Amino acid sequence: MPAPPPATPPHALHRWFASRGWAPFPFQEEAWAAHAQGASGLIHAATGTGKTYAAWGGALLDALRAGEGMADGAPPPPLRALWITPLRALAADTELALRDAVQGAGVAWTVESRTGDTAASVRARQRERLPSALVTTPESLALLLTRPDHPALLGGLRTVVVDEWHELMASKRGVQVELALARLRALVPGLRTWGLSATLGNLDVAADTLLGVGADAPPRRLIRGLVPKDVVVEALIPDTIERFPWAGHLNTRLLPEVMRLLAGAQSAIVFCNTRSQAELWFQSLIAADPSWFEFTAIHHGSLDREQRETVERGLKLGRFRVVVATSSLDLGVDFAPVELVLQVGSPKGVARLLQRAGRSGHAPGRPSRIVCVPTHAFELVEVAAARDAIAAGAMESRDPVDRPLDLLAQHLVTLAVGGGFTRAEVLAELRTTRAYAALEEAELDWVLDFVTRGGDALQAYPEYGRVARDGDRYVVTDAAVARRHRLAIGTIVSDAAITVRYVGGGRLGTVEEGFIARLSPGDTFLFAGTPLEFVRVRDLTAWVRRARGTTGAIPRWAGARMPLSTELAQAVRDTLDAARRGVLASPELAAVRPLLALQAERSLIPAPDELLIERCRTREGHHLFVYPFDGRLVHEGLAALLAYRLAQLAPATYTFACNDYGFDLLAPEPAPLEEALAAGLFAPAHLLHDITASLNAAELARRQFREIARVAGLVFGGFPGASKTVRQLQASSGLLYDVFVRHDPGNLLLHQAQREVLERQLEASRLGRVLERLSRASLRVVEVERPTPLAFPLLVDMTRGKVSSEKLADRVRRMVAHAEGPAGRRRG
Repeated sequence: MPAPPPATPPHALHRWFASRGWAPFPFQEEAWAAHAQGASGLIHAATGTGKTYAAWGGALLDALRAGEGMADGAPPPPLRALWITPLRALAADTELALRDAVQGAGVAWTVESRTGDTAASVRARQRERLPSALVTTPESLALLLTRPDHPALLGGLRTVVVDEWHELMASKRGVQVELALARLRALVPGLRTWGLSATLGNLDVAADTLLGVGADAPPRRLIRGLVPKDVVVEALIPDTIERFPWAGHLNTRLLPEVMRLLAGAQSAIVFCNTRSQAELWFQSLIAADPSWFEFTAIHHGSLDREQRETVERGLKLGRFRVVVATSSLDLGVDFAPVELVLQVGSPKGVARLLQRAGRSGHAPGRPSRIVCVPTHAFELVEVAAARDAIAAGAMESRDPVDRPLDLLAQHLVTLAVGGGFTRAEVLAELRTTRAYAALEEAELDWVLDFVTRGGDALQAYPEYGRVARDGDRYVVTDAAVARRHRLAIGTIVSDAAITVRYVGGGRLGTVEEGFIARLSPGDTFLFAGTPLEFVRVRDLTAWVRRARGTTGAIPRWAGARMPLSTELAQAVRDTLDAARRGVLASPELAAVRPLLALQAERSLIPAPDELLIERCRTREGHHLFVYPFDGRLVHEGLAALLAYRLAQLAPATYTFACNDYGFDLLAPEPAPLEEALAAGLFAPAHLLHDITASLNAAELARRQFREIARVAGLVFGGFPGASKTVRQLQASSGLLYDVFVRHDPGNLLLHQAQREVLERQLEASRLGRVLERLSRASLRVVEVERPTPLAFPLLVDMTRGKVSSEKLADRVRRMVAHAEGPAGRRRG
């Protein structure tokens, strides 16, 4: 723990804090002192403990020392500070909070924001003169770098603050920030850079990624907030627990208990893991008591921006007492804390639970309380495990993205539009970033050739030669190329989205093309908490009108199911081991005691160093249930891998289902398990070859290439008002992918697509670590006559895709009746 900073004489910030009844915390004083010494760093503290002013105070004191105070009579200076936020929705709140501090400390600065939502009149003014402090997003900062005068515009910068760095660093947007910071450090030697992170395990890696690497990297400080933040994690426990749970079986059954909790709170957020779940819970609350419509709202990322902002304002002003939300409200800048936070379903990660709990008592010294509402019985185990993980200080790490060449191509075009660059200049900048520190010069040369000629396969097509050579400088001279590039900057590639709009004209938000394609005129669905009747679809817009009923289909958004994190998966294994040993210390484990007892009776509860495999025959065929407890994504890869390896020994067709606890391999005949185990079924060797062979990896890479082609500038999304559909973009990128495969197989973007499929969709690195663990585990193979509580949810998931939702409940009831029958077990 660092030594406390030396006592400092009272200054403007102390006086402003005192006027509000505050006193600076030691970590805030430490950050201010480090800033005064010219250091950069990362401030790591719990949500709601004052990180914003810890980072901002140093910049304001610096301004006062430079004679930029109101008392000095100086006019507002040019740009001195950049505040980078990951969400446009946070920009307005951040701008208000920073301006409040500027005025309170008596600093003669102007504060404005610049994002995709900024009014055209404000942007026009900013083209002439930027404010003293600018709140912006990674994309808008990249747009600033396309201005030929950006060296002069940004040359007076002293401080850059990157907010919510834990949200950015493990994505291409984080790399986009790395590249922009490298450019700023080259323009302004001695620039101070500070990152804010609430919940992160690998702080040293986060600091390197933010602040740069190499001998010339700035001196850095890692400042941990020492303010104690109590977190109380509770669970709503059903009166009865089914012995054979399945995902979603509780659904909204706990609605009466939830409403009683909400009715007793002055303000509350009900967090859901998916947008579909949020729509369901919002509608259920209103259907249970229509009077709640007056003070209850819904908030998620697919809703129109104006509606989201209305909800955010209403939450602050007390207009809305209850907001049902997704991760769209995970982040925020000092907006009024709520009294109660509910989490529907498992949070799936320790950091996510802490982040959401921080919305309650979102102020220093106030405890954070979160109540988890299980959607199936085993989620009570996850709640107990998450509480233990928090007490043990476990926290998820986030791995930065390594050398994305599509983004490098985009950045090089950005610099070429913004006045040009030389190879030596850009290589020196790239070497200071963690993402490209190990970039081979041959890779840089390939990307330079790609943006100037289009590479080997596209050199005959002039439109792919976006950058020109002017001596040793790379520049863009074509105004049309520059315009298209500015419109395409960024790494956020939208899903197949259709705008939902009232026939009368009001915009509601977006849903996926696939959902709308299944609707016929007159069909009803629930969206934005409103029953809607589908009228028609035209020009990427679904036209709707309000429906008279209160029921209907709920849109499903792809990629919504979150897997169990590594840390929470380990905590779940430890918690189950405690239950195996008879230690049921939490109310959650006590509640699931009958379920766990039945699992132990019919099979067993595995110890942390054991791998449980259950074999069972049903009328569908022969099942192999495997329980690594490592999360759904890893299990999807494992199931495909094991099916492939088993089929190499005895050809068979396997069907599989996965959840966060395990997976089920189903085949017409018994799997050759013993032979496969002897041959190294769980061996990490040949992982990449086998996992690639086990899946349609080429098709997965082809789909992933759409994002890469978009980021690299190979396909253009269209001009405003004439956007291309996702299908058109997929077709264009698919055609390019096929051309590269046939005529340019060494294309580095093809290799990137394959690498991203393995890491992002299959978590190959984590899969390799899991195989290492499983290869050392003691195998417990159990023959069971009937499904166990652990197997039952997998059986339901296997059945779910074969029957309609109305028939599923009836089918599950029959399955439960069968499973409840007498059953023995026979260990292998």
